[in-house]
Amino acid sequence: MSAERPTLPPVRLHTEAELARDALAAPLLARAVRLARWAGPGTRVGAGGELVDAQLPEAAEHLGLTGDEDGAAEASEAWRLAVDTGLLDVHDPDADEAGDDAEGTVTAGENLRLLTGGSPQDVLAIWLDGLEAVHADATAPVFDDFADLIGEDGAIDLDALDWDPEAEADFLDGVLGNLYLLTVGDGGEAPVPLPALAASVIVPDDMGEPTDDILEQVSEAMMRLDDQFRLLEPIGLVSYRPVDEALLVEEAEQGAEGVGDRPPADDEDVSRYGMVRLTPLGLYGIRARMLEAGVDAPAVGDLVDKGADALLGGIAYYPEAAARSEVEQWLARRGGDGAAAELLDAARGADQQAPLRRLHCQQALALVGAEAEPAVRTVLDDAQLGGLARVWLAERGAADVPPPPESMIFWLAIDTIAAQLEADGDLDELQGLVEGLAGQHSGFFDEAWRVAHPATADVLEAMGRLHSDKSKAKEARKAAFKARSRSGG
Repeated sequence: MSAERPTLPPVRLHTEAELARDALAAPLLARAVRLARWAGPGTRVGAGGELVDAQLPEAAEHLGLTGDEDGAAEASEAWRLAVDTGLLDVHDPDADEAGDDAEGTVTAGENLRLLTGGSPQDVLAIWLDGLEAVHADATAPVFDDFADLIGEDGAIDLDALDWDPEAEADFLDGVLGNLYLLTVGDGGEAPVPLPALAASVIVPDDMGEPTDDILEQVSEAMMRLDDQFRLLEPIGLVSYRPVDEALLVEEAEQGAEGVGDRPPADDEDVSRYGMVRLTPLGLYGIRARMLEAGVDAPAVGDLVDKGADALLGGIAYYPEAAARSEVEQWLARRGGDGAAAELLDAARGADQQAPLRRLHCQQALALVGAEAEPAVRTVLDDAQLGGLARVWLAERGAADVPPPPESMIFWLAIDTIAAQLEADGDLDELQGLVEGLAGQHSGFFDEAWRVAHPATADVLEAMGRLHSDKSKAKEARKAAFKARSRSGG
């Protein structure tokens, strides 16, 4: 039942129905759907499945993009997405047709039907395919002069591209991973300035003042990300405010080396340098990519169908609000008394995470309410759970709560501090807990070292570091030494 610290904090996702609606409303996918429904027997495509140039104006008109100078390009992008996501099936030209100009045909794909008649999971699976295609486009090289890259044999000279596809994908994934972490950690409300996001993957953590070379790299990364986020926004991954083009003109006129070569002044609108935020659909998409890559990216609700041991182990290092939400969802699937007995049984143990499981068990029992009392009373004589049970009953004002033996009081004190140490809680709160427990009993350290708890020595050492009273801190360190000598450690 031991728990491992998750790589990332748990994310709160919208329901699959809500996410599917967001996916269908993403501009690029919505246009792809419209073109898939527009296509017919007379639609002409090239050998690679692309819509022929002659039909792009008609496709743009169908999408209402005729007044947009980029209308044909946007129609072409939507068409490619329709093909990439299986909304359209491309049929190659007849075998007896020769030459590069041979044209194929298209028919509606199976996924077009699934978008309207399938489940939310079907819609999201198709959207994820679309995200994969757009991600590939965002990391593709930009050709200034395509002709210069074609060798004598007619093939593209990849060496001349100076392009490492794996490195490009890793860079963008690193940025999106940092954006995900910032979004989950901050609740996802505030957009992130592009300079800060670029710096998060360029500037070393241990670097003080960035060097000119690092600043230049940040500037280049910002402009690269500006292009990439412009591509990722239409699929619904991000909400993005691009770098202000007027700012680029101002920088050029002032002879500046780059947008990111100097930080924005205090009175300067940082949003001019670009602002980006993951959408709820974007959180879902990046998490799905992480899970596929083997990254531990938990979500609130993952544990609702699992046992109490998995629940208490899984929420061990969750933030308080996320842990409470997970427990509430878990309890909603079970009856109160049965859930309480299962939680108490899962809270037992002598491993490193056991104190933290017991802490979360006590918090979960508070959410069960009065229905938990019968199960709680059955563990009053349990060496590991008796103290927890008495605290819970006392907090509810229950009658006939037997007083704890002194050994149980000290064991519970050690267990409580061990749980907080394992959780890496707030230092001031932990110091207050340490001093409060030590102050409740005049001879606390004379007795505490005798407690038969696996964490006794570690807890006493921590109390020695945390206690503000030097004499008490010294007593704690002496007690820790006795505990280690007693246990042979």
